[in-house]
Amino acid sequence: MSSRCRITSPLQAIQGFCFLFFWFDHSFELITTGLPSSHSSHYLLYEEWASYSLFYKYQPIGLIRKYFGEKVGLYFAWLGVYTQMLIPASIVGVIVFLYGCATVDSNIPSMEICDERNNISMCPLCDRPCGYWSLVTACGTARASHLFDNSATVFFSIFMALWATMFMEHWKRRQMRLNYIWGLTGFEEEEDHPRAEYEFHVLQKKLKNENSSKVSLCPLRPLVVACSVQILLTVAIVLGVVLYRISITTALQLSSASAFRSNIRATVKTTAAIINLIAIIIMDEIYGVVAHWLTVKEVPKTDKSFEERLIFKTFVLKFANAFTPIVYLAFFRAGNPSVTLYLAAWPFLCCPTMQCAHAGCLMELCIQLCITMLGKQLIQNNLFEIGIPKLKKLIRRLKSKQNSKQEEEFQKTLACHQKDYFLNPYVGLNPEYMEMIIQYGMVTLFVASFPLAPLFALLNNIIEIRLDAKKFVTESRRPVAARAKDIGIWYNLLRGLSKVAVIVNAFVIAFTSDFIPRLVYQYMYSPDGTLHGFVNHSLSYFNVSDFQNNTDPPQPVGYRVEICRYKDYRDPPWSDTPYELSREFWNILAGRLAFVIIFQNVVMLMTDFLDWLIPDIPKDISLQIHKEKNLVVELFMKEEQGKRLQRKRQSTESLVQSRHAQASDC
Repeated sequence: MSSRCRITSPLQAIQGFCFLFFWFDHSFELITTGLPSSHSSHYLLYEEWASYSLFYKYQPIGLIRKYFGEKVGLYFAWLGVYTQMLIPASIVGVIVFLYGCATVDSNIPSMEICDERNNISMCPLCDRPCGYWSLVTACGTARASHLFDNSATVFFSIFMALWATMFMEHWKRRQMRLNYIWGLTGFEEEEDHPRAEYEFHVLQKKLKNENSSKVSLCPLRPLVVACSVQILLTVAIVLGVVLYRISITTALQLSSASAFRSNIRATVKTTAAIINLIAIIIMDEIYGVVAHWLTVKEVPKTDKSFEERLIFKTFVLKFANAFTPIVYLAFFRAGNPSVTLYLAAWPFLCCPTMQCAHAGCLMELCIQLCITMLGKQLIQNNLFEIGIPKLKKLIRRLKSKQNSKQEEEFQKTLACHQKDYFLNPYVGLNPEYMEMIIQYGMVTLFVASFPLAPLFALLNNIIEIRLDAKKFVTESRRPVAARAKDIGIWYNLLRGLSKVAVIVNAFVIAFTSDFIPRLVYQYMYSPDGTLHGFVNHSLSYFNVSDFQNNTDPPQPVGYRVEICRYKDYRDPPWSDTPYELSREFWNILAGRLAFVIIFQNVVMLMTDFLDWLIPDIPKDISLQIHKEKNLVVELFMKEEQGKRLQRKRQSTESLVQSRHAQASDC
């Protein structure tokens, strides 16, 4: 063996092993993605990553990290893991939906609603303009509701809770593997220096002879007032949509066109959801500016503190903006029936117009969630991300005095860093993360009402990965590479959403759907243990003579309605306590609360057990780290032993020399 290849110490052996390992990992990544190593990193990313036709390929995460830095690499790695985990969730969601399609013809409640022999006159949907209507007209809504509100809904909610835990555990393992491959296992972030704005603020306070240690850098009152105003604005928008629904329903009822009168519910649901979507998109931009202004007013000490506070405020405002209409439909829309309209302090919150169809609020919740999710993904996320950069590029080209050919020739003469300067400024990863976090909330929080949400999220993310890649490579300037070993505060937000999703889905199944009323009827009130008679059992009686003056609807032609029905559990008008909550109501309420408690505790226990069962560090990485630590310990032990032997040898030699000196003196 030549002297150049000789290993002189265990430390050199460890360094050589690590070099071979990282070289093999990088080479394997280039081979699997088919990237020629002779080309530049930017060209490779443009050819083999920033293209929609490569949606089926894995991302070259190592090359992304090499060109953009660890922080950007971790984002795309997380987005890839999230998209991969959406595949099993989408498959199960489609199976649940197909199960609803297969069993819709055998669903007893919808069959009873669609049976024309059950000529049940329902109470009007509004005051005087609205007339009585037949229950059979709700046949289509009842059949459509069964597609999402069936016995498989509970199973899918449990599955999605476990799926969220699996996703978080899978990402932790993937993150640990990347940290090991990228050499970040022992990396610790450097202590942030104070921001210039913070130092300037403190200097101003000192110039005013105030004690800097007691300076309040977080003006609490303005922040609370601003956040309260924003939340009240969101609630006001929801109430505005409520008033829109009431007015449009009344106007369509007064319309002479039969087409409008026959499609009132579908028209009102769809248009209200679209108005909510437009308001959400507009307010998102406003809330982003407000969150940045509030964070600047706080004057955080470091850049990390500034970013975390900005992320948290933006998340709270945008989350409330996106989910307030959905929460209203899920938990506040199913108000009291028409009997309680005139006893309510706020009639427009619980009037008959705002009640859900007979099949429950789950269908309307599904429509709202579908339009909001698809609209945000198509308009706010994809169209804006594609259209705005193209528009800015077109404006710059129009302002330029050169024509297209001259500009192309001029671009060819520029170096890579000079071309990069003419691109759009880099705005950071926070908008990308925020977009995906809101989508994650759509997928997990109300998944009981919309099992196809994971499928739509998967289709969007397949395009989103390549869209972001194209934006990073061709549309925006190359960011300054920043090291990071995790995704920061975003992981805590994901974790919190996963926990809240269990509680929300438990309440959606218990209070929004008809799952618990059907279950209670089947095992407590049904004479044959089936759902036959459930529709009649869930309808209460109302005497039309009890309408207040000038509020009774017109009587239909050909017959007179004396008793109409409405969906609720109340005593009939001929009982001793007319229109009071019946015993069935309290039994169903007890069943709903019991379901929430059991569902929440069982699912939480299962997710915690799954979290404990799956180790955070992959076994091969753990063994490798353990081996490296043992090698380092052995190296130090050998060096220490060598130093000890050397000291012993030196002491022996000095002792021999001293004895020789003494002998020579004698």
